[in-house]
Amino acid sequence: MRKWHVFALLLSIMCGFAFVAAALTSRGWDLRPTGGDLSSIVSERARSAQLRQEQVAKLQRDIERLNAQAGDKNVKAQTARIKEFAPAAAMTAVKGSGIEVTLDDAPRFVEVPGLDPNLLVVHQQDIQAVVNAMWKGGAEAITIQGQRLSANTGIKCVGNTVILNGVPYSPPYVIEAIGPQNRMSNALASSPEVSTYIEYADRYGLVFEQRFRSSIKAPSAENVSKLSHARVVD
Repeated sequence: MRKWHVFALLLSIMCGFAFVAAALTSRGWDLRPTGGDLSSIVSERARSAQLRQEQVAKLQRDIERLNAQAGDKNVKAQTARIKEFAPAAAMTAVKGSGIEVTLDDAPRFVEVPGLDPNLLVVHQQDIQAVVNAMWKGGAEAITIQGQRLSANTGIKCVGNTVILNGVPYSPPYVIEAIGPQNRMSNALASSPEVSTYIEYADRYGLVFEQRFRSSIKAPSAENVSKLSHARVVD
């Protein structure tokens, strides 16, 4: 039985336990009975109380059994798998060597007649191009402005700022990736989108700085949430 099934069943049994306990507390009867033989009423209530006590004892045994089952080999194996994939899912902090890329707007004094001023600032597509190239090059973890990227991370551009998980950031944008340095560097160099940005950087003064880092720390992602619509296939 999978761990989540065990916990779900355990929760149901505990709810049942609470229900029975509540019934025992109030006795589950009319507190002001009228009529009837007192001796018969007492006997009936004694039998009902005994039955409920037996139900409580059974539920308690079930709880103890499921608690013990939660530590079996199958559950331990599933827990080990969760720990194995947690770093890739951005659920745990990691550190290691990698690459750091910094992007920044062109200096404010740069004015090119006939050129759209929007081409002189860093946009979402530029950041996304760098991130995609890093993933392609084998990045194991990526941060932007120190925030860990996960499957739930949203990046969008609003004016001259970039919104990351609902938080606005101004340039320069520091993108760090933990992974094979040479592979990631080659992936950045072979990316058409990154190459286009570098051309504009060389021509108009935008910033593209890349360097190898011996140690990069990536915290766990803050927006990793539980699945709301998907469920595990048995």
